Amino acid sequence: MDKRQFLKGSCSILTGTMLSRLVSAEQQASPAPRTNWSGNYTFHADHLYQPTSVEEVEQTVKHCDKLRALGRGHSFNSIADSAHNQISLQHLDSIVLDPATKTVTAGAGVSYGQLAPYIDARGYAVHNLASLPHVSIIGACATGTHGSGSHNGNLSTAVAAMEIVDANGTLHTLSRAKDGDNFLGSVVNLGGLGIVTKTTLNVQPTFQVAQVVYENLSMSHLEKHLDEIFLSGYSVSLFTNWQNHNINQAWIKRRLDPGATSVAFAPEFFGAKQATRKLHPVAGHDAEPCTDQLGIPGPWYERLPHFRMNFTPSSGAEIQSEYFVSRDKGYEAILAVEELRDRITPHLLVTELRTVAPDDLWISQAYQRPSMTIHFTWKLEPEAVLAVLPLIEEKLAPFNARPHWAKVFTMQPSHLQGLYARMSDYRALLQHQDPRGKFRNRCVDKNIFSA
Repeated sequence: MDKRQFLKGSCSILTGTMLSRLVSAEQQASPAPRTNWSGNYTFHADHLYQPTSVEEVEQTVKHCDKLRALGRGHSFNSIADSAHNQISLQHLDSIVLDPATKTVTAGAGVSYGQLAPYIDARGYAVHNLASLPHVSIIGACATGTHGSGSHNGNLSTAVAAMEIVDANGTLHTLSRAKDGDNFLGSVVNLGGLGIVTKTTLNVQPTFQVAQVVYENLSMSHLEKHLDEIFLSGYSVSLFTNWQNHNINQAWIKRRLDPGATSVAFAPEFFGAKQATRKLHPVAGHDAEPCTDQLGIPGPWYERLPHFRMNFTPSSGAEIQSEYFVSRDKGYEAILAVEELRDRITPHLLVTELRTVAPDDLWISQAYQRPSMTIHFTWKLEPEAVLAVLPLIEEKLAPFNARPHWAKVFTMQPSHLQGLYARMSDYRALLQHQDPRGKFRNRCVDKNIFSA
């Protein structure tokens, strides 16, 4: 099928004015294949539209039979892909802070790395950040992406409202205040309800954070002290390579009291020693891309992530997988995975353990369950990773482990769907809002609608 036939079948010819203002991949001279940021996934969409206004978004939606939104490309699976058309909203980059309502409204192209310094300079903060600030707000919220902290909900829990263009090309506003249960089904939405153009987040007064890293924490302490360890900071992350029943690094991030200039950290933490140099969570990697450690206070957005905005986060060339289990079964789940260490470690860069507070968002991985997450950062070895993931998922099946929607997993759809009490309601919401499946793709069809 040539380009002309494709356009005729999947996306109507736009008017001259509109076409001149939207950029698609086919209009570039010999475009190279587009991949996600880590290079493990190549997008299949022939057309990438880049509108500069909400009106252009509406027109694009009206003319396209199939369309998926692309954020910053930090997903590791096909969730943002399409066999037809993608739309990037990177040019919708407005930020409006409303101190009266303690909210900030960000255009769909805004990343947390852009939002954070803007609101901090005006005296505000969001409650948490992911391990890297490079992700878009809309992409993170749509997939249930999270930071750490036993009392901190995932990033989606800060959403107060959002503007979304539906399958007819009509702009709507959804809010927690007026839309009730349907709003709870719409925040973590997997891109299936429409094209989100703006997101409104709750904010709070800005705060300072200091972090230290402790080395060589015996994993055995988690048996009786898991909650205590994860409650030892505002945000806590534990890194392991699954060798010697050991946590290689414990990253403890603590909020400073208002007006305080420091926060106390003991030289030892359950026998682990406080590091005297800055560390990268992946052994052998330069620590320069990491946020400041050694107990030095700094703004929340320069400490809650592990990685700095202007550097390549994590390893760069990698694959990621992650599973949410009930926190009260966290240590048992760790032991189950540890049985596979000889299969895991040849392909692993590092595993991170974090906690997430429960929420009320229908298909959030932390829905109504205090959670511990087991995150795998893999070497860029796709075949090996796909071979070991079913073994991990089998070990975690007794714990009703929910995979991260935007990372690599192999779980059967029938099992996955059974992990969510509101899955049938979410499926019905998708069918009602988008009866012809304009915003559905292979990932959504398989994981949400497959029997």
